[in-house]
Amino acid sequence: MVKEWQAEELQKISGAYWAGCVLQTGVELDIFTVLGNGPKDLPSLARELDCDQEALSMLVTALRAQELLDMSGDKVRAPEGVLRLLSRESPEYTGFIISHHAQIMKNWLRLPETVRKGRMVTRSETIFTEDEKTREDFLMGMFNVASLQAPSVASGLDFSGRARLMDIGGGPGAYAVYFCRQNPGLKADIFDLPGSGPTARKCIARFGLEGRITFCPCNFKTDPLPGNYDVAWISQVIHGENEKDAAALIAAAAACLNPGGLLCIQEFTLHDDRSGPAHAALFALNMLVQTPGGKAYTGREIRDMLKAAGAVAVRDAGLKLPMDCRVFIGEMSNNTKK
Repeated sequence: MVKEWQAEELQKISGAYWAGCVLQTGVELDIFTVLGNGPKDLPSLARELDCDQEALSMLVTALRAQELLDMSGDKVRAPEGVLRLLSRESPEYTGFIISHHAQIMKNWLRLPETVRKGRMVTRSETIFTEDEKTREDFLMGMFNVASLQAPSVASGLDFSGRARLMDIGGGPGAYAVYFCRQNPGLKADIFDLPGSGPTARKCIARFGLEGRITFCPCNFKTDPLPGNYDVAWISQVIHGENEKDAAALIAAAAACLNPGGLLCIQEFTLHDDRSGPAHAALFALNMLVQTPGGKAYTGREIRDMLKAAGAVAVRDAGLKLPMDCRVFIGEMSNNTKK
């Protein structure tokens, strides 16, 4: 059935970024952390944030309209549920991914030119950055996203009897953390670029897993990966690679596994006919504007890469995850080490 569009619906989609910009600005100004210390009148808040009072009043009004702030008499306050997620003092702070979204907006503004040329037209300053704050926003943003589903993934996958896991491109190590918490006999090694090390080690220490999780500096595109692992976990990594490099990485991971090992790929996955779903389709464009050859892959493409890497049994784990995420598991032969 063909959808009958109305002009109002199209205008709503086109202007949806307004609401995102309001939230991103609130996070960038750190208004929620400041209000975590208690309600403030507008002049005091403007002084503390070093903002123009009238302009800040307009931002506060927009945040109130989004139910992210409210008023207590003449004072601006942030609800407890908002502070839990948006105050930097909260252990559940999710502002890193929001800051990351703000940083990549300039790449999205070049989307028409990118589509015409078929490649990114500006170097991504989030993925290839040397700036510490931008790197932290990216890595901890990935931790924010992973933490939404890592507990469900860890409880939904059976790694019982598995002793060693390699997390390739694991960044801050969220999945390694939750896999080890779920499986007391498991140890994990995170393989990622050296710049990810400080953030990963902080996350590992935060969960008290220093004795079971190790960060291993590695460029998995150029450095050899060690063997003798029972599980290889590759989450949201191959979407940053073209087909050839994605297949090569999966094959390299397979070669690291013991007989009967599990090779697990998690991705924002397109339908096989590329009709959607929405988040995966949008994420494919996010990779187009930010990476030299990244894309979203279909379930069939991921299964085919696992089979080409030597998996004798490939299946969809069947987990119910947000943002069109799917986990595919390839089991290696019990007789032959790849």
